[in-house]
Amino acid sequence: MAKTDLFKAPDYYQIDDLLTDEQKLVRDAARAWVKKEVSPIIEEYYEKAEFPKQLIKGLGEIGAFGPYIPAKYGGAELDQISYGLIMQELERADSGLRSTASVQSSLVMYPIWKYGSEEQRIKYLPKLATGEFMGCFGLTEPDHGSNPGGMTTNIKDQGDHYLLNGAKMWISNAPFADVAVVWAKNEQGRIKGVLVDKGMDGFSAPEMHGKWSLRASSTGELIFDNVKIPKENILPGRDGLGAPLSCLDSARYGISWGAIGAAMDCYDSALRYSKERIQFDKPIAAFQLTQKKLAEMITEITKSQLLALRLGQLKNQDKATSAQISMAKRNNIEFALKIAREARQIHGAMGISNEYPMMRHMMNLESVVTYEGTHDIHLLITGMDVTGIAAFNG
Repeated sequence: MAKTDLFKAPDYYQIDDLLTDEQKLVRDAARAWVKKEVSPIIEEYYEKAEFPKQLIKGLGEIGAFGPYIPAKYGGAELDQISYGLIMQELERADSGLRSTASVQSSLVMYPIWKYGSEEQRIKYLPKLATGEFMGCFGLTEPDHGSNPGGMTTNIKDQGDHYLLNGAKMWISNAPFADVAVVWAKNEQGRIKGVLVDKGMDGFSAPEMHGKWSLRASSTGELIFDNVKIPKENILPGRDGLGAPLSCLDSARYGISWGAIGAAMDCYDSALRYSKERIQFDKPIAAFQLTQKKLAEMITEITKSQLLALRLGQLKNQDKATSAQISMAKRNNIEFALKIAREARQIHGAMGISNEYPMMRHMMNLESVVTYEGTHDIHLLITGMDVTGIAAFNG
């Protein structure tokens, strides 16, 4: 049964006053679309572990695919804060929905825009912007997650083409992607970006099942068995591990905003429920421990908002560092998870039912805390940044 979306976004520090009219317009359009198109169906799709593909067209229409990509390539040419706000609204609905848009924007469109040839930009970006084409990003391998430099997927020069062999795992959008941005080593051990089109001989993308998290998102493997790659499908603009990591920076930035949306949804539900649920002849919102939970939730949401907003300002000035992005991703996910758990407690037994969103957010965030840099790796990135000493191999 479709549910009415009663969400009301908290803004304890009047952060709206710091946003431009355009930024608020973009966010409000995404919020209205989510309320109308996503909220009524998301629990059903989560339960049956299926991505609602009918939402792809709407995601394109609200500018969720490549919001900051120039208009000449079909993008909305928005600033980085607008991008963040769209991700916030999508993850308020479901992390899987935000993942789909994050991958399309930051991990597919971004590298083609930044490192692709003009021919590649014209061929792919306009169709990716509307959702006519969907994309995925192949970096993680079965044996190489936090250490992507150890990848074994490889390309070999055959004169007029390359041969691609290897496998990637835990790839969002893979089962229905029209194009995969894949990272592979050449004979010299240098990492290159490769555009692999759906239907190429030897290329398959089986769906992964059995997930308790991101169930409304489509996840798969990428398998390459002597796939012939035309030379014009190599990204010419940049190679080395820094290329895919720069894409992940853009995606992690979006995640730092997305987590706020999930936290807001849990807080909003808990606040409303606490005022309506009567125990011992008064609403549970009247009890000190409930107020403690709610007060801590809104405090952490506010801190996360300010962290993301400042990071967005730095991104707009092209000044945000990878380490700053890591801090925001790690912090905002950590507290979104804590808020989901506390909100579940406020709802009591009702909190485990799909009548309320907390358990779904909680399970989703258990993936988000791990993907695109695990919680511990981001902590060590901050540690390396402040000490100047890398602890990854210690």
